[in-house]
Amino acid sequence: MEDIIELLQERNVKIPVPLELPDEDDLVEIEEAILISLPDEYKQFLLEVSDVVCGSIEPATCTDPSSHTFLPDLAARAWDIGMPREYIPICEHANGFYCISQVGQIFLWFSGEDMEDEWDSIWSWAKDVWLES
Repeated sequence: MEDIIELLQERNVKIPVPLELPDEDDLVEIEEAILISLPDEYKQFLLEVSDVVCGSIEPATCTDPSSHTFLPDLAARAWDIGMPREYIPICEHANGFYCISQVGQIFLWFSGEDMEDEWDSIWSWAKDVWLES
């Protein structure tokens, strides 16, 4: 996990208005907004690397409610088109969403279809998908 965090931070693209990392209070507010607990590993991901901009994928963020990647809005869009409510979207992608289960597994979900692909952790997803995008 530490090497993946390091790789993401090395590849972070400098942007005019950098993203901010959330703190624990921000995550509590997010959980209250979406009415579901965030898996511990996902909390760590958000606290450590949700300010990173790299590749073509834009994972969910927790500090700017006006952002198109703001987690409560992303969740509302995903659940509105049928993604099972027990999953939390971590990233919008093409016609679907990468999402995380309560046990930390990552899936690619497309509207009206079953889950595709699977990663055993958010860190393996970050290595295989986000860093390669």
